[in-house]
Amino acid sequence: MLRVLNIAFLLPLISSAAAASLGDNVATVQNDSAHLHASVRVSHFSNYDVHEMQSDTGTVREFVSPAGTVFAIAWQAAAVPDMKQVLGSYFDQFQQAARAQRVRRGPLVIQEPGLVVKMGGHMRSFSGQVYVPQLMPSGVREQDVK
Repeated sequence: MLRVLNIAFLLPLISSAAAASLGDNVATVQNDSAHLHASVRVSHFSNYDVHEMQSDTGTVREFVSPAGTVFAIAWQAAAVPDMKQVLGSYFDQFQQAARAQRVRRGPLVIQEPGLVVKMGGHMRSFSGQVYVPQLMPSGVREQDVK
């Protein structure tokens, strides 16, 4: 079955595991903890902060630059998050890239200029990460977004 078709099928069934969108302001991260009924732990690094929200359904990490911009989101949860909400203005680019990929099983990996999406898993165990390379603070590597 087409991976794109699988994603399109899953989108209406998935929970909203994250509410901040890429490129949003840090203020949206604070709203997410209330929306998810999650406990929040903020970790400070030299050039970014990670707001980690832990709920009964999983963990969502929102990466925030010193300028207060959400530059990446990662999750490990029982369901795939609402990708339209997570990606915000990048959702159309995501859809086009997902449609253009060849038919195959396995994780979805999109590496476009301006957007990286990696996601996979199986029922009740999904993980992924999305980020915008241009929004990442200097010194932050792909391996840091997890």
